[in-house]
Formats: sequence, C-alpha cells, structure tokens
Amino acid sequence: MKKIFCVFGTRPEAIKISPILKILKKEKDKFNLKVCVTAQHREMLDPYLKFFGITPHYDLNIMEDRQSLEQLSHNVLSRIPSILKKESPDLTLVQGDTSTAFLAALSSFYLKIPVAHVEAGLRTYNYSQPFPEEANRRLIDALSILHFAPTLQSKTNLLKEGFSAKTIFVTGNSGIDALKSVTQNPQNFQNPFLKNFFNSNSKKENFKTILVTAHRRENFGKPLKELCLALKSIADSFPEVFIFYPVHLNPNVGSVVKKILKNQAKIFLLPPLEYGDFTHLLKKSWALVTDSGGLQEEAPTLGIPTLVLRKITERPEAVQTGSVKVIGTEKENIIAEVSKLIKNKNSYQKMAKVSHPYGDGGAAQRIVNALLFYFNYRKNRPKDFEP
Repeated sequence: MKKIFCVFGTRPEAIKISPILKILKKEKDKFNLKVCVTAQHREMLDPYLKFFGITPHYDLNIMEDRQSLEQLSHNVLSRIPSILKKESPDLTLVQGDTSTAFLAALSSFYLKIPVAHVEAGLRTYNYSQPFPEEANRRLIDALSILHFAPTLQSKTNLLKEGFSAKTIFVTGNSGIDALKSVTQNPQNFQNPFLKNFFNSNSKKENFKTILVTAHRRENFGKPLKELCLALKSIADSFPEVFIFYPVHLNPNVGSVVKKILKNQAKIFLLPPLEYGDFTHLLKKSWALVTDSGGLQEEAPTLGIPTLVLRKITERPEAVQTGSVKVIGTEKENIIAEVSKLIKNKNSYQKMAKVSHPYGDGGAAQRIVNALLFYFNYRKNRPKDFEP
C-alpha cells in the first residue's frame, strides 16, 4: 500500500481536489490517504470541507488577519516538515498555484518525497500576472515528478520548458468534475435572499443578472475601484440589469467594494456563498465578470459569456472558443464590453455557447489512473483527455 499525502488550504483547492480524494478513498487497498489543510483561507475553506465531506487528518490553521506572503510562508514551512517526517509518504499531492501548494511541494522536495502537481503547465509567462500564482505554479512544476496537465496547451507549455513527456498526463480539470457533480442534479437556493429574489423576478421580460467576482492581489487598489465604478454605471444605465457580487473576505477587497457599492439598489453585495448556491447562481447568470481562474473554466461549461478582469490569462483555451474575453480592469473598457453584450444580441449569442475545453467530468479518474500507473498497480498508461 502506498501513502499519499495531500495538502491544500484554499476554497478553490478544496473544490478541485475533492473529486480526486473521493476516488482515492475507493482505492483503499492500494492507497493510504492522508489529508492536511493549511487553512490559508480559514473562513472560506471550512464550508467547502463540510460540503464535500472532507475531514483532514491535520489542520495547521495558519490564517492570520492581513497575513503577508512572508508570514504565510514562514507559518507553513515551520509546520509541514515535521508532519511529512512523521507520515513519510510515498508521494505528496498538491493542486494549483497557491502558496500552500508551492510550500508543501518545497517541503516535500527538501525531504526527497516525490511531488505530483494537479493543474500543471498553466502559464502567462508574466510573473506579475497573476501574482504570486504564476511563480508558484512554475516552481511547483520544477519540483514535481508527475504533472497532471488539464489541457493539451498546458502539456505543450511543459514540453517547451523541457519537461519529459513521460511525466505529463493530460487529464482535464477536476474543477469540471466538481461542477458537474453539483449541477447535474436539481438545484435550489439555500440562501433566503437568492431564493426570494429569483422566485420574484426570474420571469420578468429582459431580466438579466450579472455575476461578479474579483479578489486577485494584482487588482487591489485602483483596478478594484475602477471595477466598482464601472458596475455602478452599468446598473444605473440598464434597468433590466441586476448585479450579484459575492465579496471576498480579504479586507483589501471588502473595504473598497463596500465603500463604493453599498446601498446600490440593483447591486447586491453578498457574503461568500456555499458551493451549491454559488454554482446555482452561476448557472442562472446571464453573464460573468471575473478575475478568477477557476470560473474561466466553469462558465464555458455552462454556456455563460465571461469577461475576464485581467491583462492576460493562463487559460487561453476558452478565449479561443469565443466564450471568454479578456478585458482588463479599466473602467471605461469594462462599461463598453458589458454594454456591448447587453445592446448587441449577436455579440452575446457568439459568447453564450457551451464548450468543454477544460474537461468532461473524468479528470479525477484520469489522475487516479495515472497514480495507479506510476505505482505499478496498472500496466497501461492512461489515455490523455481530448476535448
């Protein structure tokens, strides 16, 4: 039996790692699974652990108010090595591009424990966009002996950088697995406000809801102010538009958003939502405006036109299908791009198409199959995901 040590600490990591953990648990005769959470985002992580039924073996609880990257790094690096030494796993499994994932990979590397990276190969080739995630994922890939690339483009990036094809498995993205597991069943809002709002308004003619999320470090300050001013202008200009903004708990986000957008009649500032309510809100949205990475993957799967609040994206596949557009963070450009979708039906319809560049719901099984192959439990190398 091989011991796999899985480390994560944020809400997006919990979403994308949960389908993999679920399948690994079924292989109990082959894998001894240990789960460690850093709780990099304590309040936002816990509801998702509960939702996905994940009970960690270790909880580092490192979250501190306004914690710097230096403090976070110190807290993780001072606690994870002793656990790794105690457990002595055959492999450490990390997901994505968070500081938690990088620091867990680094600690494992120092202890000569092999690392497997879920969501390997994503690139902007710009260390400041996104920050610090672009550096994190490139460093994790450099430390890993298994690279689970979600798309062929991600694999191409890795090959271009000199990684061996033998270490790379194209799997699709496990976030799509999680999304499909929720949206394939009938959904109802648990949040009383959302339930009442949609029951009261969803049948109105030309009713349009825009979902907004923005929380990235590079968008703190002026970019976030520009977004908020743009949203206020859009809500004032189009009577049929209602804007929903679940506000990240980071005070650098909340203080700006609430100052500009509080008490706006058609802009609803919500607390972070549980996964079921959030996916249901996404599914019901007319359009999405976001700086999130994961939502760039989920929205095309649901046919939701998506405008990305970045200068560049590490997820070009959906941009190529036409369902996602990168628009930056300037106020006037945000207003222009959203207005274009509202006023021009053809522009909207071109983006409102279902596409599956990031997965078919089978990524977690492909990842587990690759682990079975790596540990010689399986003779044949699993086939790559093809969209």
